Amino acid sequence: MISYNVKAPQLDLRASTEKLAYTVPEALYAIGLGRTTLYVLIAERKLRTIKVGSRTLIPADSLRGYLASLEQEAA
Repeated sequence: MISYNVKAPQLDLRASTEKLAYTVPEALYAIGLGRTTLYVLIAERKLRTIKVGSRTLIPADSLRGYLASLEQEAA
Protein backbone atom coordinates (compact mmCIF):
# COMPACT_ATOMS: atom_id res chain seq x y z
CA MET A 1 0.00 0.00 0.00
CA ILE A 2 1.35 3.38 -1.02
CA SER A 3 0.65 6.38 1.22
CA TYR A 4 1.07 9.97 0.20
CA ASN A 5 1.73 12.88 2.50
CA VAL A 6 -0.38 15.75 1.18
CA LYS A 7 -0.58 19.10 2.94
CA ALA A 8 -3.76 21.12 2.76
CA PRO A 9 -3.33 24.66 1.45
CA GLN A 10 -3.03 27.24 4.20
CA LEU A 11 -5.90 29.69 3.91
CA ASP A 12 -6.78 32.69 6.01
CA LEU A 13 -10.31 31.77 7.10
CA ARG A 14 -10.90 34.78 9.32
CA ALA A 15 -13.95 36.78 8.34
CA SER A 16 -13.63 40.37 7.25
CA THR A 17 -14.48 42.92 9.92
CA GLU A 18 -16.76 44.70 7.46
CA LYS A 19 -20.40 43.61 7.63
CA LEU A 20 -22.08 42.44 4.44
CA ALA A 21 -25.61 43.04 5.74
CA TYR A 22 -27.25 44.69 8.72
CA THR A 23 -30.30 43.84 10.80
CA VAL A 24 -32.86 46.65 11.05
CA PRO A 25 -31.55 47.92 14.44
CA GLU A 26 -27.95 47.81 13.14
CA ALA A 27 -28.95 49.64 9.96
CA LEU A 28 -30.70 52.34 12.01
CA TYR A 29 -27.50 52.92 13.94
CA ALA A 30 -25.26 52.74 10.86
CA ILE A 31 -27.26 55.16 8.72
CA GLY A 32 -28.43 57.43 11.54
CA LEU A 33 -32.12 57.45 10.63
CA GLY A 34 -35.26 56.58 12.55
CA ARG A 35 -37.17 53.31 12.26
CA THR A 36 -40.14 54.88 10.45
CA THR A 37 -37.91 56.58 7.88
CA LEU A 38 -36.01 53.33 7.27
CA TYR A 39 -39.24 51.40 6.67
CA VAL A 40 -40.48 54.15 4.31
CA LEU A 41 -37.24 53.84 2.30
CA ILE A 42 -37.76 50.06 2.15
CA ALA A 43 -41.39 50.49 1.02
CA GLU A 44 -40.28 52.98 -1.67
CA ARG A 45 -37.66 50.41 -2.77
CA LYS A 46 -34.82 52.82 -2.12
CA LEU A 47 -33.28 50.20 0.16
CA ARG A 48 -33.12 46.48 -0.62
CA THR A 49 -33.90 43.84 1.97
CA ILE A 50 -33.16 40.14 2.23
CA LYS A 51 -35.32 37.80 4.27
CA VAL A 52 -33.56 34.94 6.05
CA GLY A 53 -36.30 33.09 7.86
CA SER A 54 -38.09 35.74 9.87
CA ARG A 55 -35.04 37.99 9.95
CA THR A 56 -34.82 41.05 7.70
CA LEU A 57 -31.35 42.05 6.54
CA ILE A 58 -30.33 45.17 4.65
CA PRO A 59 -27.24 44.72 2.46
CA ALA A 60 -24.42 47.14 3.24
CA ASP A 61 -24.10 48.05 -0.45
CA SER A 62 -27.77 49.08 -0.45
CA LEU A 63 -27.15 51.53 2.41
CA ARG A 64 -24.03 52.88 0.68
CA GLY A 65 -25.89 53.23 -2.62
CA TYR A 66 -28.70 55.17 -0.98
CA LEU A 67 -26.28 57.57 0.69
CA ALA A 68 -24.38 58.01 -2.59
CA SER A 69 -27.65 58.89 -4.36
CA LEU A 70 -28.25 61.62 -1.75
CA GLU A 71 -24.79 63.05 -2.46
CA GLN A 72 -25.56 63.16 -6.19
CA GLU A 73 -28.87 64.95 -5.58
CA ALA A 74 -27.13 67.57 -3.44
CA ALA A 75 -24.47 68.27 -6.08
